[in-house]
Amino acid sequence: MDLNIENTRVQMRKGILELCILGIISSRGEVYSTDILESLKDSKLLVVEGTIYPLLTRLKNAGYLAYVWKESTGGPPRKYFTLTDEGQVVLNELLKTWDELDHAVKTTTRISTINND
Repeated sequence: MDLNIENTRVQMRKGILELCILGIISSRGEVYSTDILESLKDSKLLVVEGTIYPLLTRLKNAGYLAYVWKESTGGPPRKYFTLTDEGQVVLNELLKTWDELDHAVKTTTRISTINND
């Protein structure tokens, strides 16, 4: 088999990171980047810091996120992210697309499974 399954899995996870990050921030209101990273890891979306920070910057530059600096009791100030109104619109659209993709995958794999029986 020529298909590298692990590479495909990694690419699939990367493809939904924006949706997941926007969803985490939307559900929590105001989130520190390390908490986002932990949520992704807890959900088995194995992500490294080198992936998340550029993505947060890109989402902020696109106008989907805003942030504030807050003093920390144990170190330097921390950047806390919130979803902008535009970010909420994008999240809603991505969730709609996810639902459509989920339905399509379930439909096509069910048909494929039926045909193989």
